[in-house]
Amino acid sequence: MKRLIATLTILTLFSSCKNEQELRKNNNQIVNYPITKTIDTADTYFDIKVQDPYRWLEDDRSPETEAWVAEENKITFGYLEKIPYRNQIKDRLTKLWNYEKIGAPFKEGDYNYFYKNNGLQNQNVLFRTKGDDKTEEIFLDPNTFSTEGTTSLGGLSFSKDGSIAAYSISEGGSDWRKIIIINAETKQVIEDTLVDVKFSGMSWKGNEGFYYSSYDKPKGSELSAKTDQHKLYYHKIGTNQNADKLIFGGTPLEKHRYISASVTEDDRYLLIYPRTSTSGNKLYIKDLTKPNSRFVAILDHTDSDTDLVDNIGSTLFLSTNLNAPNIKIVTVDASNPTPEHWVDFIPETKNVLTPSTGGHFIFAHYMVDAVSQVKQYDYKGKLVREIELPGVGTVSGFSGKKENDTLYYSFSNYTTPSTSYAFNTASGESNVYVKPKVDFNPNQYESKQVFYKSKDGTKIPMIISYKKGTELNGKNPTILYAYGGFNISLTPSFSIANAVWMEAGGIYAVPNIRGGGEYGKAWHDAGTKMQKQNVFDDFIAAGEYLIENKYTSSKFLAIKGGSNGGLLVGATMTQRPDLMQVALPAVGVLDMLRYHTFTAGAGWAYDYGTAEDSKKMFEYLKAYSPVHNVKPDVKYPATLITTGDHDDRVVPAHSFKFAAELQHNQKHGNPILIRIETDAGHGAGTPVSKTIEQYADIFGFTLYNMGFNVLPETNKEKTKG
Repeated sequence: MKRLIATLTILTLFSSCKNEQELRKNNNQIVNYPITKTIDTADTYFDIKVQDPYRWLEDDRSPETEAWVAEENKITFGYLEKIPYRNQIKDRLTKLWNYEKIGAPFKEGDYNYFYKNNGLQNQNVLFRTKGDDKTEEIFLDPNTFSTEGTTSLGGLSFSKDGSIAAYSISEGGSDWRKIIIINAETKQVIEDTLVDVKFSGMSWKGNEGFYYSSYDKPKGSELSAKTDQHKLYYHKIGTNQNADKLIFGGTPLEKHRYISASVTEDDRYLLIYPRTSTSGNKLYIKDLTKPNSRFVAILDHTDSDTDLVDNIGSTLFLSTNLNAPNIKIVTVDASNPTPEHWVDFIPETKNVLTPSTGGHFIFAHYMVDAVSQVKQYDYKGKLVREIELPGVGTVSGFSGKKENDTLYYSFSNYTTPSTSYAFNTASGESNVYVKPKVDFNPNQYESKQVFYKSKDGTKIPMIISYKKGTELNGKNPTILYAYGGFNISLTPSFSIANAVWMEAGGIYAVPNIRGGGEYGKAWHDAGTKMQKQNVFDDFIAAGEYLIENKYTSSKFLAIKGGSNGGLLVGATMTQRPDLMQVALPAVGVLDMLRYHTFTAGAGWAYDYGTAEDSKKMFEYLKAYSPVHNVKPDVKYPATLITTGDHDDRVVPAHSFKFAAELQHNQKHGNPILIRIETDAGHGAGTPVSKTIEQYADIFGFTLYNMGFNVLPETNKEKTKG
């Protein structure tokens, strides 16, 4: 089906000699692109040959790739350094970011633990207090893990009695983890570090040990080589990792790309969730109270997303979208757990349900047009109350152990910094637990939800946020941000970076396009595989709505998105380059014919399909794949591509190849730049200092290429004067 033609004829590497470069000019800056070498490499799909001239950039260990990265970064940062207000934006970001952030507490053993950041620490610090003593003690400080703050805390899990803690670390932003096991009382390491762990939680069985997941170390680069055989292990405390027992996975005839496990709070059951893709899971249960018990299949297919919510004895509470696209909760006895025995506990409604538990209650979180609603139920299915929330926005939390009578939740929206609340499960009363002291006045800003029609007439919600009194004259710098995939929902949340953007006079707009989870499985599926174009059409229609209603115009519109959202930006800018002035694809999936050949990319096939599935699927993917749809003599928007050299989720080769194609074909003045962060991955755990620098560059680049010589709000004040 697919034949690799690799004559690998090297034409040129790249050169910075001016007589070999094309000059680009924008806002008084000339950009001298390197000439990136091409190779005679192609793949054949269904007798159709597809050239891949920048295949060599996929080799992240190559000295040539390293040199190319250094040259591109030199050009990019040389350009960014000349933006007159870049440091002004950075200074404001730094000042606004510098406030104390305190997370909600959680109890383990005799201690209450909570995360805190004094403002500008690169990583949050885990503190604890003991009993009623309010004296704070540092338990884990990730800022000490590395000198540059690039090693982050990946996960944390305590044994049943809280006496042992296992925590994972990520180095340089990689998805590969190490697990360190310590005595929680003394904080001393008690055994050798577990290595080569990936896409894994840690679920304890009592105090004896825990379950975790990983892949065999791949051949070739661990940052880009394919990993598609996930395995579940059990680690017994006091033993070497080599002795860890394989619990599930590893069968050559049945590959599972992701396997996760959880032990019930009462230590009675182990549940295993094997997945072949990011959507849909099988579900198996094992009774841990019976020696040598076998796994029993609750579901032996991947046609639904089904998870354990909780158990009371042998009664299981499951959340599922099996024959319930918006999710319902069912009960079933563990002795006969298959779907024909399920009984509805909280039926499906028109709004998507996400459950949590704590304090002997179940909390049903609903999304109503992407805004939170929460209802409290007891374990008999009786509605206790609809919880009165602080406002219109997003809440998260309402989770804890059964013994907790106080639970915590956070509330925020696009103009309200996240505030933590303590919730009394008996009375339903909420009280502010931590309110941040941010140098930002929410009363000066507003968010407005609108509904617009996409190309096929589908109604799409969008929330538009901006400073009160903003004149809708088509001249406002606007960032249009979306994701549109993998059942991910974009609900209102506060961001320091977006606050700085709005302070500077910018508009921030977020449409809830298809492919996401805002309206359940049907909404997700409407943006997958052969319907993926719906996602791009929804995004394009959002931009057109903003322009038609004078929020902005093409000259002042930027589109932004990361990961699958980077694909969204790449596809939109190649289909409608006239729509926007600036494009900001971050860590994007941009080569749709080869994405599944890197790391765990094959697991994304539920959303995308692959070029090997069928000729029809191949042709559909090629028709929108950003790397394959860059054309000569097209005026593409000013583009700042961002990625990290340690991104092993969406390998940076996607961004490298897209940048090379755009730079080669761009025949007009708008700059095409790529900013490659070193010792950084897909985003999680990125140090605060790097995050601030990234946003200063992104916002500076955006405004500069919209024609602003000073910050928009500064210019308004001068005009008023």
